[in-house]
Amino acid sequence: MRTVILRLGHRYIRDKRISTHIGLVARAFGADELLMDIQDPLVERSINRVVEEWGDGFEIGIIKDWKSYVKNFNGDRIHLTMYGININECIDKIKKSTRDKLIIIGGKKVPSDVYSLVDYNVAIGNQPHSEVAALAVFLDRLLEGRELDREFKGKKRIIPQEHGKRLVEDS
Repeated sequence: MRTVILRLGHRYIRDKRISTHIGLVARAFGADELLMDIQDPLVERSINRVVEEWGDGFEIGIIKDWKSYVKNFNGDRIHLTMYGININECIDKIKKSTRDKLIIIGGKKVPSDVYSLVDYNVAIGNQPHSEVAALAVFLDRLLEGRELDREFKGKKRIIPQEHGKRLVEDS
């Protein structure tokens, strides 16, 4: 199963850190790719640097026509929104499907078309919250925590310690 995150509505001035954090969370929590509807070289550079140093085949890309992409996606289309059905009511059904997953998260107000183009409108909670937190919770529930045991093969790696910290850098 391939997992793609689609970030809609990135705002250059306001969302550089948030969109970067979305990419970092997506990568660390088991997604394969982040797509954005607006190109931001700073976000791309930041995420690509993490992938180069810390490993994994995570990709970041830009799509011009998000609506066509969503319509033609061959898999489960999931929109994370506080207006959706509570994750506890739908996650089992989503997990049973072995199809690829497209997870859509918004920055600014998401176009109303998204709500009808997807298979699931999923809420982590029906209150305002961060799209970064929603993505982390959703991916963790979807992958049942297995993503936290994954080993990344990169130039840098952490040796877990009960006290202190240890970072190994391979050349």
